[in-house]
Amino acid sequence: MGLTVSEHQASQLIAYVQLFDKWNQAFNLSAIRDPRQMVDRHLLDSLSVAPYIEAERIVDVGTGGGLPGIPLAIFFPQKRFTLLDSNGKKTRFLFQVKTRLGLDNVSIEHTRVEAWQPQPLFEAVISRAFASLGDMLAGCQHLLQPDGVYYAMKGIYPHDELREVGKHYKVLASHTLQVPREDGQRHLLVLSS
Repeated sequence: MGLTVSEHQASQLIAYVQLFDKWNQAFNLSAIRDPRQMVDRHLLDSLSVAPYIEAERIVDVGTGGGLPGIPLAIFFPQKRFTLLDSNGKKTRFLFQVKTRLGLDNVSIEHTRVEAWQPQPLFEAVISRAFASLGDMLAGCQHLLQPDGVYYAMKGIYPHDELREVGKHYKVLASHTLQVPREDGQRHLLVLSS
């Protein structure tokens, strides 16, 4: 993927997968049960967007078990990541990850996106599995500063979803993502209002 990580970052990523696997057995963080598949489908998928992340303050909405926020926070220790999820079990897991891995650039919010009113606002919203583009854009608009961007991680290029969001949003960029050992299509859309 052309990414370089330090030994410390590699050990943090491995420790994250180990914690994810352990907690997944009790709290159903993911349907993927094999740690090797977690590396491909969770870690590498999350890190595939790294070359395109320019923002410094990012909120990961509907983060679940910390995807893509935790791998990106490990890769970008100088950037600030807020992980937002309404599921208490998942946010408890994220607090454990933050503490165990010493991720001082991560904060965790246990709330529904509609109810949260952050200050200051964020430079970017990222989401890996947050329903449709229309729901993401409408539901997260109040989190972004005026020149902020949305990073929408998608599978197949979402032509229909883009038609539904109308002319209120601009696609600033679209990137086809390459995830090793994964055959399915992956895209990152960068949008603004």
